[in-house]
Amino acid sequence: VQLQASGGGLVQAGGSLRLSCATSGRPFSTYGVGWFRQSPGKQREFVGAIRWSGGFVQYADSMKGRFTVSRNNAKNTVYLQMNHLNAEDTAVYYCAAAPRFYYGSNQEEYTVWGQGTLVTVSS
Repeated sequence: VQLQASGGGLVQAGGSLRLSCATSGRPFSTYGVGWFRQSPGKQREFVGAIRWSGGFVQYADSMKGRFTVSRNNAKNTVYLQMNHLNAEDTAVYYCAAAPRFYYGSNQEEYTVWGQGTLVTVSS
């Protein structure tokens, strides 16, 4: 199982960005895929996650309404659509996979991590 995050970059405040997490290896039908982020000087935090089977999603309360997690089965890819970005959203964003259908916020449940992709929001 491997994950590859991409799509980060520089965006102006108020803008939007879509991150991608390409998955490979064994089938992800029994996995959940989550997005996390880490800002400078802060701990890594949960953004949102999706259960591959069924497409159920969860979000951190502070992300609801602006961020959307989705998946494309045919492309084996999970997306994080981010809207109305602000400077506080500047961070390295990671995707990770958890077995046994888990798609919650506990980072310890996620056993496979991709490399991060940097999002910088300019004010």
